[in-house]
Amino acid sequence: MPTAPTILSNTPGSFAWGVFHERHPKLVRQVLDALPYGPVERVAVEELLVESTDGVLEPLGTGAHDQRQWREWGEGLFGRPWDEAPFLWAESYFYRRLLEATGYFRPGTWQGIDPFAPFKNAELSGPAVTDELAALDQLPSLPAEKRAEVLLTSALWGNRADLGFQITGSAGDAGDAGDAHPAAAALVADDSPLLWSTLAASSSPTVCVLADNAGRELLPDLVLIDHLLTSGLAAEVVLYVKPAPYYVSDATTADVLATLDRLRNQAGQEAERIGRRLWQAMNSGTLAIRTHPFLCAPLPFHDMPADLVAGFSGATMTIVKGDLNYRRLVGDRRWAATSSFAERVSHFPSPVAALRTLKSDVVVGLDRPVVARLDATGERWRTSGTYGLVQVHATRPIRKTAI
Repeated sequence: MPTAPTILSNTPGSFAWGVFHERHPKLVRQVLDALPYGPVERVAVEELLVESTDGVLEPLGTGAHDQRQWREWGEGLFGRPWDEAPFLWAESYFYRRLLEATGYFRPGTWQGIDPFAPFKNAELSGPAVTDELAALDQLPSLPAEKRAEVLLTSALWGNRADLGFQITGSAGDAGDAGDAHPAAAALVADDSPLLWSTLAASSSPTVCVLADNAGRELLPDLVLIDHLLTSGLAAEVVLYVKPAPYYVSDATTADVLATLDRLRNQAGQEAERIGRRLWQAMNSGTLAIRTHPFLCAPLPFHDMPADLVAGFSGATMTIVKGDLNYRRLVGDRRWAATSSFAERVSHFPSPVAALRTLKSDVVVGLDRPVVARLDATGERWRTSGTYGLVQVHATRPIRKTAI
C-alpha cells in the first residue's frame, strides 16, 4: 500500500510547529483566564505548556483512569521530545494532559468541568447564532432539493466555526471564521451528488454523523440531521460525539443538549420546530447519540476497535465532519494532494462522506488542475480555512465541477 511521511511538529514555521508554539500558548492563557482555577491547576497547566514545547513526553500518572491505555497508545514515545511524536498523537495527548492538569477527571472541585465551556457558551448565546436561527425561517419555502443543498453547504462551512482555529486565525487568512457561506471560499472537490444518490437508493437508510465542533458548527449539523429524517433520506441517524472535552470545541453530549435547547427556545420560529422534532426523534430512537473512548484516541480510524467498527458497519453512509476527523480518516501524513481518496478511506467500514474546510496540511483526492491552480496562488491554501471539500467514497464516482 502506498505510504507517505508522518507529519511531525519539528519544523519551525510549519503548521504543526505553529500549533504547539503559537496556538497552544494562547489557548493556555485563555483557559486560565476563563475559569478561576486554583494554584494547583494553574501550575499544572503552565508546566504542561513548558513540557510540550521544550521537554519530553511524560506519561500520565498511575492514578489516571486511562493511563494504561495511553501507555499502550504511546509505546516507544514517552521520554522522547514532543516534536518527535506524530503530530496527530502529540496534539491529542496535549488535550488529554490539559484535562488532567485542570482536574477534569480527578475527584474534587473541578471534576467534570469542561475547561472550554466558557468559549462554547459565549458562542452559542451570541448574536451570530441568533441571526442564523432566524434565517432558518426561510427553509420551508425552499424546494426539497434546494433545501438539501443549502443545509449541506451550511454544515460544510460551519466547520469554519472552530474555536481552536479562531485562536490563531485572522481575518486576513481565514475571513470570518464562522461565516456560513464566505464569499472567498470555494469547494476544491464536490461529490455531493453521490452522497444524495446513495441515500436515495436505500429503502431504509441509516446515517451516521461523526461530529466535530460544538456551537456554530453543531447547529447546522443538527438542522441537516432534521432534514435527513423529515425528508426520508434517513430512517435513522446516529450522531457520534466525544466522550470528554477535546480540541477546544469538539462536541460532547452536553453540547448537543445545549444546542437543542438553543433551538427550542426560539419560540414560534422554524428553529423551535426543528428543535422539538429532534427532541422527539431522540425520544423515539430515530436519532441516537453515541460516543466511544476511541473518539478521543490519538490514532487514525484505521485502528478503530471492533465494537466501534461494528457501530459504523451497518450505515448507508457515515458523514465525517471536520478537519481532525479528516486527518484520522485518511491518515495524518504528507500525502500528495492528488492521491486517491478512495484508497485512503477504503478501510472505513461503511460508505463515507467527508465534509471539511481545509485547516491542516493533509488533503487527498484533488484533481491535478485544481492543485496547480491553488499552488499558483502562493497562499497557504491547505491551512487557511478558506477552502472546503465534500468527498464521498461509495460505489459510483460522480463529481460536480469544482472551482
